[in-house]
Amino acid sequence: MINYMKTVSFIRIAAVALITLAAACAPKGNGEITPALVDNDATASNHAPSGDKPKMKFDKEVHDFGTITQGDRVKCVFKFTNVGGSDLIISSANGSCGCTVPDYPKKPITPGQDGVINVEFNSEGKKGEVSKTVTLVTNCEPNTTVLTIKANILAPAAPAPAKP
Repeated sequence: MINYMKTVSFIRIAAVALITLAAACAPKGNGEITPALVDNDATASNHAPSGDKPKMKFDKEVHDFGTITQGDRVKCVFKFTNVGGSDLIISSANGSCGCTVPDYPKKPITPGQDGVINVEFNSEGKKGEVSKTVTLVTNCEPNTTVLTIKANILAPAAPAPAKP
């Protein structure tokens, strides 16, 4: 009887483990990019013939906000097109500091399709000429692209002294 109970318990545990594993390995139906997709030989650019590799063409790779006031939160858009022959996958976009926050497409960009990288910059606590970067990791060759934002940050005007 004890062996029967151990066997039943083992089967239950194994069944739960298999169901959990199957659910974790099931493909995501929303088209979002996963590390497995980026590392997949069929989608990684180093396995595609050179003419078929994805390629990002940006309208600009540097954005200058000009002169802004310390504390301003400003935004810009970097537009790009996949001018390559296979799906472009952006696996990550990281700002050079916490003040620079990028937002990027999470789904593959097909050949000929446009995309945008939105960047928000918080100038709080900064002054003078600043230059920050956003590094994109993609399945292009080379696999990193660096976008740059610049600004001249002025300290806010001091309040006028109170009159007696």
